Amino acid sequence: AKVRISMACCLNMCGAVHCSDIALLGYHRKPPIVDHEVIDNICEIPLAVSACPVGAISPAKTEDG
Repeated sequence: AKVRISMACCLNMCGAVHCSDIALLGYHRKPPIVDHEVIDNICEIPLAVSACPVGAISPAKTEDG
């Protein structure tokens, strides 16, 4: 039998943790430090932004909007 294991880093469970057989949930003791220079060069950011159900992940704001 197949077992579905998922992991999320917050209770919002944006990694489909709620529909898995085994769910691993982590939490941050302190807010994670974001390195915007690194994140701007990663192409998966639109997927992370769209997967977060509460909008906690959002792209950086610039002067241009």
